[in-house]
Amino acid sequence: MTNPVPTSGIHHLGITVSDLERSIAFYADLLGFEQVADLGRRVVMHNGSLLLAIGLSPDEEYDASGDRFDENRVGLDHLSFAVANLAELEAAANTLDDRGITRGEIRDLTGVFGIYVVAFRDPDNIQLELTAPAS
Repeated sequence: MTNPVPTSGIHHLGITVSDLERSIAFYADLLGFEQVADLGRRVVMHNGSLLLAIGLSPDEEYDASGDRFDENRVGLDHLSFAVANLAELEAAANTLDDRGITRGEIRDLTGVFGIYVVAFRDPDNIQLELTAPAS
């Protein structure tokens, strides 16, 4: 490939949700995001390293109340947030358990990717992961 566009990481993520207040509370209470801007049907949150835009459908006439995320459709598959190490990942898994949030087992992917991963879902069924480096 010639002349690729140089990128240096992800600046922000934007997700569409069915209930804005519920999602704001979820991302704030569980993952420590703080709201930094209110744009009406969309808010911007920040956790110190990542901007997360959470909003209702841009089509104001679309009723998303019964809609659920499905990673089998074209588009987003999942979001993965980094944690510092395996001990933090294990503590996070305990937090998910304490809050009654269904999660997968901590997966050891150190042989292939050098990471450990645990998956869970947000209130709209978007698959989220927490990822820790092996060392």
